[in-house]
Amino acid sequence: MDDRIFDIVIETEGKKYKGWVNPSDKKSENGHPTSFHVVIEGTSFGYLSFQDCKWSANKQRPAEMVEAIGRAIEKKYKL
Repeated sequence: MDDRIFDIVIETEGKKYKGWVNPSDKKSENGHPTSFHVVIEGTSFGYLSFQDCKWSANKQRPAEMVEAIGRAIEKKYKL
């Protein structure tokens, strides 16, 4: 497995979800990946990116899950 890929565990609405994140090769001006491919419970959640001080997904997803995944990514990258 690519050494950039990392595991995450999030909790929303009292339920825990496990998954992994694969950061893009493309970097932003601050040197962090511009997007992150996220897989939750073996299913592609989509691509998350951080823009205008908030996390967004390229697919219609529950906002609470997007924010929880974003916080997990922030911990890894110390954003």
